[in-house]
Amino acid sequence: MKFSEFEFEGKQVPLPILDGIMDEIGFTRAGQWDYERVTYDFKFEDMTAGNVYYLRLQGFATEGDVDKGNAIIQLLPAAYLGRHYYPHGVEYDNEDFPAGIVSHCKDKLHQVLDAVTASIQ
Repeated sequence: MKFSEFEFEGKQVPLPILDGIMDEIGFTRAGQWDYERVTYDFKFEDMTAGNVYYLRLQGFATEGDVDKGNAIIQLLPAAYLGRHYYPHGVEYDNEDFPAGIVSHCKDKLHQVLDAVTASIQ
């Protein structure tokens, strides 16, 4: 599922600040990066059905290097929600996502957008 109603396009944030924002909101970057791109995931575990979902937000470096920690990150305009299927990976399309998970994703994305916008003003 694609969330494109959030205005991440054009938001550029220094990597250390973005890492702090994302960590505070509960997203992890972990090993999901290379020299030019970053991916942040928020993990949802549905204990009643045993399903695992990931909300994913991505960005790329417009300046500097991610591995050196001096990058300026441009967030991509859309975020994605996917369901994890072990051992195959995450499926983003053709899924029925629980309304509570979708609502929680929108809340998380609003938190990210508000924090990022505040950090660049």
